[in-house]
Amino acid sequence: MITNDQKILNLLGMAQRAGKLVTGEDLSLKEIRNEQAKLVIVATDASENTIKKISDKCQYYEIPVAVRFTKAEISHAIGKERTISTIMDNGFAKKFRELLSI
Repeated sequence: MITNDQKILNLLGMAQRAGKLVTGEDLSLKEIRNEQAKLVIVATDASENTIKKISDKCQYYEIPVAVRFTKAEISHAIGKERTISTIMDNGFAKKFRELLSI
């Protein structure tokens, strides 16, 4: 039985392969400011400062943010070491929101 978390991580990998994902703090902040980001996922083990900075920006621009999964889980799902993943596509974002219940 595939867990909901596993589905989310699989979808993250799919979004990465489809080129609908921006990763890393600087690029994610840029897309949030440009209001192009549809949903942001931040690792639970990111620094408090990073979580606060991203959460505050997302709140300001009214972009959903989920602090979920560890850095290792996110990195494994997308194939490179990252703490922040930003979904840039409405279709993927809609599916993530359903799975994340946000």
